[in-house]
Amino acid sequence: MQPTPFTPWAWREPSTSGNDPVTARTADEFGTTGVDLVGYKVEATDGHIGSIDKASHDVGDSFLVVDTGPWIFGSKVLLPAGTVQTFDHDERKVYVDRTKEQIKESPEYDKETFESPEYRQQVGDYYTGSYRDFPR
Repeated sequence: MQPTPFTPWAWREPSTSGNDPVTARTADEFGTTGVDLVGYKVEATDGHIGSIDKASHDVGDSFLVVDTGPWIFGSKVLLPAGTVQTFDHDERKVYVDRTKEQIKESPEYDKETFESPEYRQQVGDYYTGSYRDFPR
């Protein structure tokens, strides 16, 4: 079930996502939250998409950069934290609530501009729209 309203750059509340509230939500004095997810495998609703290359835990501005390997010809994708449905720390996996096709169709990742406000707006709008356009 998607959060209403969808907030792309914020982690979901632990009570709705099954995440451990200590590792997934508690902010420290620097405004960051979470555990190191780099290296975790990422699973879409219909299968494996890659592994986490970079993770941001900045409160209200969190994201994952996923290296898709050969799945999308070695490219990377940016996933807002709001797409993360749950974690499995024992298996080192992150589960997102999007299909492989939805992720593949997302705005192209560019390591030079991915943190710009314009690109973040484009990605946020895409993922917010995909809840509206592709209800689950």
